[in-house]
Amino acid sequence: MAVTSQQHARLLRQATLASLAVASVLILAKGLAWWLSGAVSLLAGLTDSLLDAVASFINLLAVRYALRPADDDHRYGHGKAEALAGIAQALFIGGSAVLIGIQAVERLQQPQPLAATGLGVAVMLLSLLLTVALLLFQRHVIRQTGSTAIRADALHYRSDLLLNSSILLALLLSALGIVRADALFGLGIAVYILWSALRIAREATAVLMDEELPAELGCRMLELARAVPGVLGVHDLRTRVSGNRWFVQIHVELPGEMSLDEAHRLGQQAAEAIRQAYPRAEVMVHTDPSRPTGPADSQTSG
Repeated sequence: MAVTSQQHARLLRQATLASLAVASVLILAKGLAWWLSGAVSLLAGLTDSLLDAVASFINLLAVRYALRPADDDHRYGHGKAEALAGIAQALFIGGSAVLIGIQAVERLQQPQPLAATGLGVAVMLLSLLLTVALLLFQRHVIRQTGSTAIRADALHYRSDLLLNSSILLALLLSALGIVRADALFGLGIAVYILWSALRIAREATAVLMDEELPAELGCRMLELARAVPGVLGVHDLRTRVSGNRWFVQIHVELPGEMSLDEAHRLGQQAAEAIRQAYPRAEVMVHTDPSRPTGPADSQTSG
């Protein structure tokens, strides 16, 4: 069932606040554990959590701006602010990957034993629990709203699951005497984080560049408009995404002798058929007169 605009706004605000709260708790916990242990893998986690907090704060601001209604200067609304937040997240995540990679290479060249590994393990278990809880809530919000910013944030926290699991394993191996495990895991984490940043940037760029909705959605919209009684044909479907809204343009073919009032009514019915199936869609219908097929039209050139 589609959510109302008030429910949509409330879910987005709750998701951004939850993300910021989780990042803040993990910063304190990982910072203490890294200070006492000196583990580069924990530094990787701390750096990632710091950037999580910055990215979550940017998301909070971007979502609040994106929820503003359309105005005279932004007739299509402010939804693309979410995609801009996604680009900012990608930059922050990519920067963290580079910093972690540099630190891991230095530690590989000069391995050091770790201290306070028990505290580090406890902190990483806490990180895993909080991250899983946040992801479950974000998944619910994405299903209800389709938010680009929350989707990017969730992708980041999914990578955090691997990050935190790797850190936990590195700490356990280091406690068993495998000193370089910490640096090796840190290097692998850096590569994965960089790959995640590229994925987030790709998704956000697709929105900013007005990439079409998936082909199967477009085909379904054409079918819905074509099924309206009186519509002879449909063509020239165009779609794009801005925040939680889909903008759809479609041409419907109607009998040329039809009155303007009747053509307008059928056009609105075609638009409503699409909106009923996809409540996020704002549909603009162009009505075209269908040209009768004569003897000349039935001939095709070889």
